[in-house]
Amino acid sequence: MPTLHMPPNLDLHYLVDDYTDPWGTPETILLLHGNAESSAAWYGWVPWLAQHYRVVRPDMRGFGASTPMPRDFPWTLDGLIDDFCRLMDTLEVARFHLVGAKIGGTIARAFAARRPARVHTLTLVGTPTPFRVGVAERVPALVTAFEQQGVEPWARESMAGRLGSTFPPEGVEWWTRFMARTAVSTQIGFMQTIASVDIRADVPRITAPTLVITTEGSGLASVDETRAWQQTIPDSELLVLPGNSYHVAASDAAQCAQATLAFIARRNPGA
Repeated sequence: MPTLHMPPNLDLHYLVDDYTDPWGTPETILLLHGNAESSAAWYGWVPWLAQHYRVVRPDMRGFGASTPMPRDFPWTLDGLIDDFCRLMDTLEVARFHLVGAKIGGTIARAFAARRPARVHTLTLVGTPTPFRVGVAERVPALVTAFEQQGVEPWARESMAGRLGSTFPPEGVEWWTRFMARTAVSTQIGFMQTIASVDIRADVPRITAPTLVITTEGSGLASVDETRAWQQTIPDSELLVLPGNSYHVAASDAAQCAQATLAFIARRNPGA
């Protein structure tokens, strides 16, 4: 796995998947994973996307194979956006299609609002409302639980809502153990900051064509709640899939990837 070293002490790991024709010059898609995940979360998307685009999927700082963050690390959205911009600069990609799942969609919305020149299109998959009421108040109890039990119990308890009622049990177990590998120090700092961040001022400033994907029964936000913030993005569309998962990027990976490809082709026909 390639690594971008960022002084003083961050090694940012990432993968590049490109199965396009070798004589072409494909555009690039940047995939931003969710909390307690890594680039591996996109396993169901890569076979679809990488036939048509160069796909870049980093392990966000602190997660996956990237350097774990200390619990007192000063997390900010701008800092994460800078990480990803430095990665794309290293790969010599000026503009790209941006896709974010779960909290990765929160980061992606701020990214598109604050760095509009970098983003061709934006796709948000199973992502929370711009401000999550009550999350900050629940953080102290979560921090105590992480300190005492690690990440796995939290992942296991929330997995039914994440993946929905029809996801296979073997898949639920895989996702639970996958998320459980997250460093406790990273998880504590991230939950205290990014997980409860307020991006209400950013969302109306997004100018990139935007696709928002959710499910009919998402426990993260109702369709009406999702539509309310989606409609504040001037050039946006909402796709509602059947089901009751909120991590629809995982539960319906192929359908979401195909919808993303169709959206990019429709809104960016020169790609």
